[in-house]
Amino acid sequence: MTLRVAIEGVSFWASRLPGWEIARAVIRGDQAPPEAPSPRPSPTLLAPTERRRAPDTVAVALEVAVRACEAAGRKPSELPSVFASTHGDLAISDYMCSTLATTPTLISPVKFHNSVHNAAAGYWSIGTGSLAPYTAISAYESTFGEGLVEAATQVVCEQRPVLYVAFDIEAKGALSSMAPSRGLLGAALVLAPVSSSQQQRSLILTTEPVDQCQPTLARSAAAPLVADNALAPCLPFFEVLASSSPRTLCLALSRQLALNVQVN
Repeated sequence: MTLRVAIEGVSFWASRLPGWEIARAVIRGDQAPPEAPSPRPSPTLLAPTERRRAPDTVAVALEVAVRACEAAGRKPSELPSVFASTHGDLAISDYMCSTLATTPTLISPVKFHNSVHNAAAGYWSIGTGSLAPYTAISAYESTFGEGLVEAATQVVCEQRPVLYVAFDIEAKGALSSMAPSRGLLGAALVLAPVSSSQQQRSLILTTEPVDQCQPTLARSAAAPLVADNALAPCLPFFEVLASSSPRTLCLALSRQLALNVQVN
């Protein structure tokens, strides 16, 4: 399998790296990361009532989605999208399990509708008024790579731009011992068909056996700032994007397969 796509927009958000410009500067070694963590993003895309009810997953996902569309100069409502999360909202999952085990009649309808894995994608559709299709996926430790393949495949098959959003948040309660994750981390890309008339960065994606393409490790000063988040395997990709020169890396797809990513 070989997929070729262009990168139109990039965004990134973590508590100590609140925005792609800051993250890129820290990755390059051009500046030190902020000493204090930033508060979670406020999804201004939503009406005030929805904004107050939105969980952390929605807040960070919508933040990076909006910024990627802005960077690409694309109208959010017109883009099909792929939303990827390793665990979804483990804080709400822990609440649901605890409440069902103790006082099931007191379960919150609001929290219940935020517990589904596609909640962030649903909020995005509502906030942008989009009727474009979306996909919500999870692939455990290979989530970022699998989501990238899904988004790139849609670009190539449909010959239209696609928004790719990946995010994970803090794990809570008993589930945190089985599925650990700390802090907020989100990243997004707007991918598009390659055009010979435009000077854009592009990706060439190929699958290879794991023994021929070991997943790339993060090495920049940004690595320890996101290392404990479930989506941390995405950071090597953004370290390569932060460089202005062509580079190659590998991302995990499964125990048998890896994704070779050539960034031009």
